[in-house]
Amino acid sequence: MTRRTLAREVATEGVALHAGTSVRMTLAPAEPHAGIVFRRTDLAGRNIAARYDRVTETRLGTVIAENGASIGVIEHLMAAIAGAEIDDLIVTLDGPEPPILDGDALSYLRLVGEAGTADAPASREVIKVLRPVQVEHGDARAALHPSEARQFDFEIDFSSAAIGKQKFQWTFSRDGFETEIAPARTFGFVHELDALNKVGLGRGASLENTLAIDGDKILNAELMRFPDEFVRHKILDAIGDLALAGAPIIARFEGRRSGHVLNNQLLRALFADAANYSRVTLD
Repeated sequence: MTRRTLAREVATEGVALHAGTSVRMTLAPAEPHAGIVFRRTDLAGRNIAARYDRVTETRLGTVIAENGASIGVIEHLMAAIAGAEIDDLIVTLDGPEPPILDGDALSYLRLVGEAGTADAPASREVIKVLRPVQVEHGDARAALHPSEARQFDFEIDFSSAAIGKQKFQWTFSRDGFETEIAPARTFGFVHELDALNKVGLGRGASLENTLAIDGDKILNAELMRFPDEFVRHKILDAIGDLALAGAPIIARFEGRRSGHVLNNQLLRALFADAANYSRVTLD
C-alpha cells in the first residue's frame, strides 16, 4: 500500500535499438511522489516526466519529450518498472534511448532486483476505470473496461505464418509478470530493416536482441522463450505504455491488433473525461 522506489542506485550500459550507439543508464531512488523521471546527462541534465501527455511519437516505439529533450523506446523499461510496482524513480541516460539489452523487460527487471526496493512513508494511488473507454483505427482497437483486477486480453493476427493468430489473457501479479510476460522479446521483420536503417532507425537491432522474421520463418527461433512470444510481447508493450498514466490502472485492457499508437490514444481518451475514472488512495 506504500509507495516504492529503489534501495540503491544501479547502472548498466548497452546499445540503443534505433540510434545504434552505446548508452549508459542509471536507475536511482527518488523521493515519494516524484514519479518516474528520465534525465539526459548529455543534454545538460534535462528532465522528462514519464507521462502519457509527454508522448510525441509512437510509430516504432514510445517517445517522450520535454524541455527540449526526448527519450525513445521507453516501453520495455516502463513495463519492468510497472511490473516491479516501482512508483518513484530517476532514470539517467547519456543518450537518446535506454539500452535495448535483451529486447525484453526481464533484463531491466533484473537490474531492479540487483538494486532492491525500498518502501516510502507515503500512500500509493491507483486509477480505477469506471466505464468502458475504447479507441480504434481500421481493424485495430484498444479498450479499458471496469474490473477489480489488472487484466490483459490481447489478440494479434499477422499474415506471416511465423506469427499467425495468437491470443493471450493474463491477470497482473509481480511474480507472474517476471515469469510470463517480462521474458518476451521484441520482434521485427527483416524486409523492413533496410528502410529503417536509411532513416536512422533500427541500427541497434540484432539477432541477439530481436526476434527476426523473414517471410514465414524466424531466423533466430532458438532465442524464443514461449511459443506465443509475440502476443506476450504486445502485452509487455501495453503494460509499459499504460504505465505512463502515472499510477497503476485498475481495469481490463483489451487489445486487438493494437500497438503504441492506440495505447497512447487510449490514455488520452481515458483522461479526457473525469467521469471515466477515479483516483483512489490505498491506505
